[in-house]
Amino acid sequence: MRRRDFLQMAGMGLGATMLPRIPVLGNNVPLDAPWYTVDVAQKKKLADVALNEARSKGATYTDVRIGRYLNQYVITREDKVQNIVNTESYGIGIRVIANGSWGFAATDKMDTDSIAKAAQLAVAIARENARLLSEPVQLAPQKGYGEVSWKAPIEKNAFEVPIKEKVDLLLSVNDAALKGGGNYVNSYLFLVNEQKYFASSDGSYIDQDIHRIWPTFTITKVDAKTGKFETRDALSAPVGMGYEYLLPADADKIKGGVTTLYKKRYDMLEDAKAGAVQVGQKMLAKSVEAGKYDLVLDPTNLWLTIHESVGHPTELDRVLGYEANYAGTSFLTLDKWESKKFNFGSKEVNIVADKLQPGSLGAVGYDDEGVGTQRWDLIKEGILVNYQTIRDQAHILGLNASQGCCYADSWSDVQFQRMPNVSLQPGKNKLSPADIIKNVEKGIYIIGNSSYSIDQQRYNFQFSGQLYYEIKNGKIAGMLKDVAYQSNTQEFWNSCAAIADESDYRLGGSFFDGKGQPGQVSAVSHGASTTRFNGVNVINTARKI
Repeated sequence: MRRRDFLQMAGMGLGATMLPRIPVLGNNVPLDAPWYTVDVAQKKKLADVALNEARSKGATYTDVRIGRYLNQYVITREDKVQNIVNTESYGIGIRVIANGSWGFAATDKMDTDSIAKAAQLAVAIARENARLLSEPVQLAPQKGYGEVSWKAPIEKNAFEVPIKEKVDLLLSVNDAALKGGGNYVNSYLFLVNEQKYFASSDGSYIDQDIHRIWPTFTITKVDAKTGKFETRDALSAPVGMGYEYLLPADADKIKGGVTTLYKKRYDMLEDAKAGAVQVGQKMLAKSVEAGKYDLVLDPTNLWLTIHESVGHPTELDRVLGYEANYAGTSFLTLDKWESKKFNFGSKEVNIVADKLQPGSLGAVGYDDEGVGTQRWDLIKEGILVNYQTIRDQAHILGLNASQGCCYADSWSDVQFQRMPNVSLQPGKNKLSPADIIKNVEKGIYIIGNSSYSIDQQRYNFQFSGQLYYEIKNGKIAGMLKDVAYQSNTQEFWNSCAAIADESDYRLGGSFFDGKGQPGQVSAVSHGASTTRFNGVNVINTARKI
């Protein structure tokens, strides 16, 4: 998945042409195949084969990842089902250090002889890599956890919900959108289950069961006379939850009752009804006048700006130039962190990295190096205070341990540094979105996200949205269109003037964040409350320069 594909997926202007680009791993399996997990004792037995063989061939460190990855995509258009994809991928990846260098090999042949040969190959590759080594790998220490497990706190396994129920939901969403005035509509349901087993020569045997879900749609309305059209994408967020995310509000008989996570459900049908009305309003909206505005950004818009302007530039491998050939570098160089006073944003800005937040895409118990996950500050009261690291990077920052940011998108890919959840913390004082709006004289309220552009250092950028509302003298004065805001990262976050309190805090995120060569994708969430930014440059995207 290329960075530009992530852009298109984030904006979710999918259409049928995007469908071939959705990453599909593994072999097709029957739609009615029962959901199950592989026996933990069997996985431990196979992992020990790899650990023992690598050690016997001279590896000083070994980790083993046994992965079973399930993907299900249900795709509809108007009154038809366009495609249903149901896949399974199962195999083992073995990473070693020998002669101070990394080596990696993988196989989907899950017998002891094939696994032993893969371990031998990983050691042989490490020895060859060592010929080019300038300095040996330095791993941060990590205690072994013994035999432990972690499961996503889901209430209803989406893979056990009948396909017909999922199709019926999407077709009802399409029907509501068409009856509400849309001319075309696509709807989608993406499901992921990662069954991951990690074992290492440090003494860890970790079994994890991870679930993610993303329901979404795109509604299009066309002016028959002019041929002009507008779209409205779903305002859903992909989440680390089960099918309870989509259940109706009165369905409170789920095991455990209505939990905090369950209250954050998404009503896809109601969003489609509202979207159908709003896409018609967009046809009639007035075009924005370019200029400086105070922006009030809903979390459905702000999450992507956080992802691009905060999440990526605080990845340490990007800071060090490891991603320069593909996805760029970062303006947040080490000297800025070492100064302990680099002004990233206003004092209102507190941004944390978090691999623990329930319901988020990045929530796991342990990363793909067997490191227990955690939460830490990246930006504190506007000052850059930290980055994102893995075990062989920790020493660069003088850390005694990894921050648990290692991930691979399959058993066949080597794990590397990936973004944790990165979120703007809510304001500490009681403040609602309405309170923020009433204090704005000339502004724009932006909901949802669409296209964006940002430079290779994650500094100069432009973002747009789904819905734009003009604010005049503290009141919403009508809908606008053709809006995009431009700034640079430091200027933008220093313009942050007010953040709504935790009652408005919501997650956004991406299923398909691309990085690395060969490319891998990861899922990551970004939380925020509605936030005001003063004096931001707004352009009219319909005007020719």
